[in-house]
Amino acid sequence: MPFWINWIGGYTALGTRLLVMALAAMSLNFLLGFTGVLSFGHAAYFGLGAYGVGMTITYLVPSTPIGILVGVAVGTLAAAIIGALIVRLRGVYFAMATIAFGQVFYFIAFRWNAVTGGDDGLSGWHRMPIDLGFATVDILSNGTVFYYFVLFFFALSVAIMAGILRSPFGRTLLAIRENERRARYLGIPIEKHVWLSFVISCFFVSLAGTLYGLLNNFADPHALRWDQSGEFVIMSVLGGMRSLWGPLIGAAIFVVVQDYISSRTENWMSFIGLLFVLVVLFFPRGVLGIIRKKANP
Repeated sequence: MPFWINWIGGYTALGTRLLVMALAAMSLNFLLGFTGVLSFGHAAYFGLGAYGVGMTITYLVPSTPIGILVGVAVGTLAAAIIGALIVRLRGVYFAMATIAFGQVFYFIAFRWNAVTGGDDGLSGWHRMPIDLGFATVDILSNGTVFYYFVLFFFALSVAIMAGILRSPFGRTLLAIRENERRARYLGIPIEKHVWLSFVISCFFVSLAGTLYGLLNNFADPHALRWDQSGEFVIMSVLGGMRSLWGPLIGAAIFVVVQDYISSRTENWMSFIGLLFVLVVLFFPRGVLGIIRKKANP
């Protein structure tokens, strides 16, 4: 992508952002599309990942790998605790609970000016050179190299998610999605599986958040807000939420349309909303569903 995206009016950072958002959307889809549980609070763990890497580099250790580990650990730990509190809820109650907890993290980041930078965000830090022990290599400052750095984590994460979904555990998640009551009668511990699905999903969305923070060399409260979670849901549904690759297509459409239209009007979300409504009304299986239908009439 870095070699041809400029030819069509794009830029390398746009391709990197597409991968980050696709990973976040696919992470949410692990819970929504394959377990059947809707979360509107995934932005909390996405933002915790971004703040985790930023605050580690700013206040603790000026190391990109350690910052990524801390960001992912913080987001996953928060998800494990919160998931245990809300795992018995279903439907709109689960979704509203995730929003509520997500907004708690948002207001902490928004109000804690001395540490998080408040509404101005956490700035003044950047991707650090990688210390190999015998040498220090400053390669991540290059946009093309950082794209492949993100691509590596994206590919690894998707491979792990695909492997999990093909395992007996993944098949159990599908059973819960299709008929939770029947799965419970079969003796499946529903709450345990939903909790694990939630934690795994948040692990990967936290990783996406750390990469997002490193991409921008910046973390701001908007990454924690509920409307960011809404964007992840839109990407998943737009592309096709019951498929592994659907959210990737949805993220590509969302990111490209947002970048193109937002440079021309502040009301870019209206166009995204109209496109989303049309897809939901006429193509409920998303864009990938349209492609598959054309390929297999």
